[in-house]
Amino acid sequence: MSNAVPPLLTALIDDAAVFPPGSAALADAVPAHDGHRASWYAPLVGPLLLPVADLGDPALAGHAHGLGVIGEPGAIERALSAPDGLGAVDVRQIESPVAKRGEDPGPGIKRLAALVRACAEPWEWYFEVPLTWGLMSALDELADLRAEGLRAAAKFRTGGLAAELFPTPVELAAVICACRDRELPFKLTAGLHNAVRHTDAETGLVHHGFLNVLAAVLAAADGAEPADLSIILGGTDAFPLAEAARVALGRPRPLWAGFGSCSVQDPVADLTALGLLRRPKEHGPTGLTAVGPNADLRADREEGQR
Repeated sequence: MSNAVPPLLTALIDDAAVFPPGSAALADAVPAHDGHRASWYAPLVGPLLLPVADLGDPALAGHAHGLGVIGEPGAIERALSAPDGLGAVDVRQIESPVAKRGEDPGPGIKRLAALVRACAEPWEWYFEVPLTWGLMSALDELADLRAEGLRAAAKFRTGGLAAELFPTPVELAAVICACRDRELPFKLTAGLHNAVRHTDAETGLVHHGFLNVLAAVLAAADGAEPADLSIILGGTDAFPLAEAARVALGRPRPLWAGFGSCSVQDPVADLTALGLLRRPKEHGPTGLTAVGPNADLRADREEGQR
């Protein structure tokens, strides 16, 4: 494993390049992912995520790295029952939404759980649960599945195309603590493009920062309560968040499996600028452009290191 990527950050970012807003063509996403996996920050990167409908795409021929497959429970069920099942590709994880906002997640959880029980593969299964009605009961069900010995975990959305799809810091703090209390791993997706909480200049939507989440997860593991976590999640100063992560770099990340991002380079650039990733000198300049809301922060830090 690269010495540039500490245990706390290992497999933090799943490559969701083919999903919006990036929407890369699979023919472009596959070689780009292979490039990430050959880079100095390779241990930071999890699997390439793709819709279950793309499993037969010729662009995957010869792809040497594991995949994360995303689809509705019915689509996953059909793929598993096909003649080759999912055996033709190297699957690492399955992700499936179990309900739409406002729907009871219980039936979807039971349907997906049946697939997990029938599957002998050592895959991780992420049950995407809306942060709305029925959430806590759904987390209880998922915790029961893990107690049964199944590799079931939760998945939550932290953004989208409308403000109501972004949970507040209080809501996100509550769900982190709820997973902590149930010893239930979870992953996040949507909106976590940069390290620190910020307002998108184009849309006006307030995005969560993945470094805020990391600091909040560390605090939760140490026994902090939702009120404490909500303050961390609402913070917009990068430096206390970076310091909270820095002191924990040498230990595995608790509870949080990571997050899907349509850009891998933006999080790498933010983490490098904050000194949480250190590019080995033999690799030369980072080759990463300072983009996004933390561009000034990156430029200031790079200037100070020259």
